[in-house]
Amino acid sequence: MKSNISYSSSLKLFKSFLNSRSSNIVQRRSLTHGHSWTGAPITPKAIRINHIEMKRSASSTAKAAPRAKKPRPEIPEYHLTPSLRDESGEAIWPAPNAQIELARKFILECVSAKKKTLIVPDKDADGLSSGAILQKTLVLLGLEPDLISAHLLQKGSNIHDERERAAMAAYEPEYIFVLDQGSRKSPAVIDAPHRALVIDHHWALEDDFPSGAEHVTACNSPPVATSSLLTYHICSALDERVRGTCDWLCAVGTHGDLGNALKWEPPFPDMRSTFKTYTRKAVNDVVSLINAPRRAPSYDVPGAWAALTAASSPSDLLRNPALLSARAEVNTEVDRCARAAPRFSADGRVAVLRVRSAAQVHPVVATRWAGTLRAPRLEVVLAANDGYLPGLVNFSCRVPRCARAREPPVNIIEVLEDVAGRAPDPTLRARLGSSFARGHKEASGGIVPTAEFEEFLEVLEVGRKADEGGSQKKVGRKKEAAPKQANTLMNYFGKKASKDGE
Repeated sequence: MKSNISYSSSLKLFKSFLNSRSSNIVQRRSLTHGHSWTGAPITPKAIRINHIEMKRSASSTAKAAPRAKKPRPEIPEYHLTPSLRDESGEAIWPAPNAQIELARKFILECVSAKKKTLIVPDKDADGLSSGAILQKTLVLLGLEPDLISAHLLQKGSNIHDERERAAMAAYEPEYIFVLDQGSRKSPAVIDAPHRALVIDHHWALEDDFPSGAEHVTACNSPPVATSSLLTYHICSALDERVRGTCDWLCAVGTHGDLGNALKWEPPFPDMRSTFKTYTRKAVNDVVSLINAPRRAPSYDVPGAWAALTAASSPSDLLRNPALLSARAEVNTEVDRCARAAPRFSADGRVAVLRVRSAAQVHPVVATRWAGTLRAPRLEVVLAANDGYLPGLVNFSCRVPRCARAREPPVNIIEVLEDVAGRAPDPTLRARLGSSFARGHKEASGGIVPTAEFEEFLEVLEVGRKADEGGSQKKVGRKKEAAPKQANTLMNYFGKKASKDGE
């Protein structure tokens, strides 16, 4: 039977119901607490307060204590990495003293000879800053600027390529400085007679240098200095003007490789006066601006070199339109490619991201994901770019934040070599080439043929057991929807009225 009860009648019944119900509640509360109820009238405000208190009391007991967040692993400050010491107890930093003194003598010899000199810096902020420091030092020491040239490698090349060796020989240099290019055992820098010095910090064995070249390397002197810091350390002792002229270049190159959170504490030099003159923000902005051209598809590294060597302070670069345009282009591409989803190796040690871009964004993508991915067995984040060079895969690897405090430390080069060594075809490592697993223990990568890279991924069994060792959230059963309340107020009063009307 349908109810014809009106809204006003329902409201009256509802108020009557609440008054009677609240009176009973207050009476029961008073008796519970040893008080007598005087029978005072119950106001709607009192009803609301009483009702809220009851709900709060119920909810507070029902809620469980929030689960504590898993603490992020504490990563020791970079400058606190223990240094090696010589027999007298002195720290061997930023490189062995014998190598540093040899480099200083080489520079002075070059200036005295007054012959054609070629500087070959790497394309990133650290390499270009190293070259700029050396160039300014040579001029301060008296070498005519017209005798100094710079050779900047083509996209995807290295100094050992025959095309690059021929291009360097065309300058007819008698002195060659190779800065931050990485090191490997190879023929002489050029075939013609010359003197060469390699200044570097990438991982290398004792004989991993061009034939006949002198070298100074920071790779065996922890905490490993950047090439720009090593160059600054060498050159600042040769002329007192170097410190005031090149200190900001040292900061730019060092932040470019070690990050802007680096603390300039011993054994690193005291740079307090530098950061009073130039703000950290300005230095870090220059890092991103100088790095942008080599990442952009246009690859205008000569433009970055020209701007850096012409500048006398960071402010000279902050409004450079070409650098700003390149950075905007790269940032857009990084944001697009950083959305790639990681897939994990079967053992959970390697996370792989695949992107396709004409820009060199894979190192940035690897760095971004290394800061966020977490997994118990994860050791390496690998970002591979299929679109940077035709027929090749350029890839970069980083140690994820969750693995940086592990003992023994993760060695990416060893991890990559181990994977290649486990291939069913024993020729895979040779076919991956000499540009595989280059760089640093903590930041490595390579340039390899596409077919061989796919074979490498098959050894990793990427995606075969993505639910093990990965950082994916556990997928549980869906919560069952709470049953809808069938007994509503209108139903209650409607039924009551219907019964009364029967």
